[in-house]
Amino acid sequence: MSSSSTRPSNNRTRVKLYTLNEERQWDDRGTGFVTCLSPTTPNTCYSIIVKSEIDGSTLLESKIQLHTNYQKQQETLIVWSEGEKYDLALSFQEKACCDDIWENICDVQGKDSSTFLTNANNLTNDSAIYESDDDCGESNENYLSSTISLPSVELSQLHDICNLFSPDKVRDATRRDLLARAVESENYIKKLLDLFHICEDLENIDSLHQLYEIIRSIFYLNKSTLFEILCNDEYIMDIVGCLEYEPQLTIKTKRNHREFLNKKATFKEVIPIGNQELLGKIHQTYRIQYIQDAILPTPSLFEENLLSTMNSFLFFNKVEIVTLLYEDPKFLSQLFATLKDDNLLDDKRKDLMLFLKEFCVFSQTLQQQNRDNFFQKFFLMLNNNFILIKFLTDDLTNNYISKASILNLK
Repeated sequence: MSSSSTRPSNNRTRVKLYTLNEERQWDDRGTGFVTCLSPTTPNTCYSIIVKSEIDGSTLLESKIQLHTNYQKQQETLIVWSEGEKYDLALSFQEKACCDDIWENICDVQGKDSSTFLTNANNLTNDSAIYESDDDCGESNENYLSSTISLPSVELSQLHDICNLFSPDKVRDATRRDLLARAVESENYIKKLLDLFHICEDLENIDSLHQLYEIIRSIFYLNKSTLFEILCNDEYIMDIVGCLEYEPQLTIKTKRNHREFLNKKATFKEVIPIGNQELLGKIHQTYRIQYIQDAILPTPSLFEENLLSTMNSFLFFNKVEIVTLLYEDPKFLSQLFATLKDDNLLDDKRKDLMLFLKEFCVFSQTLQQQNRDNFFQKFFLMLNNNFILIKFLTDDLTNNYISKASILNLK
């Protein structure tokens, strides 16, 4: 590798830095510009440096370690863990900038950046094999060449598949990573869902119980690319269907989550949203939140750590939603103009006010400067409507989220 002072990436790439706090929530640590610096002396590591855009101070200096589990998520996000309780995320303004830094990381770790084979246990770091090592030249070939052979997806093989994904076997970080790589490379999720339809048609309850355990365990592999497959529009309702067949419940007592999402959780736009990407993000966020809150069982502490990818996915989805709404030049103006309409029906006005209330809650995910600008603009547009101000500020700091809100599903 070259020993030049910088790696060949844009040295003015704009990013937001986040760290995970003790409540497993992401804290904004500021915005700056990222570079990837090469070592200037032998036996030292390449480093990711973030300098503040405000005063040029160093927000982050992180050595790229051979065994650190970096993950690239949603095209503009890189997350990793340093130590047991120090998790980091860089959110890039431009996809190309994220790709540059990601390629640098993969070069150091000897991986092919195009394959997206990042380690699954990025945010747990519970195995000694993943501990930080200053020797950047240590070989990782044995690990990279390791594989797990998955059974063919057939009814006769379900018992073996279920054993392969049993909770005691996904506790090991190395095994989780190998399982995740195999599931991704073999298009295993689609095959499992095809089998799910067969089992449901046959009313094969034992097999449906096994599929529940398998799909649940795939969530706990904590791999961002698998998570995006699980939650995309093509598969999400079948995933929800698999998770209806919890072994502890009978057919009569099982929860009909698909019926709720398809028939009862109707989408209602308080203000028309023309951005289809934003609409898709809102739908996706609601479904993931529903899976986390209403479908997956209450996790143990260990399992909660393994759901960090889901928590991160939800957090950054909410950041994107509120940013897209905030940056829409017509949206807030139309919203407040509608509220001022004397002929507006009471139910419609209530829905708009509930929407505004959660919009305020979501806005707390914004970077400090953007958040301040948002509230300054927001309260100016309230135009001294003290009744509405009181309604919006009551319980603003609580975790309550109305069902008639940004997601507007009820």
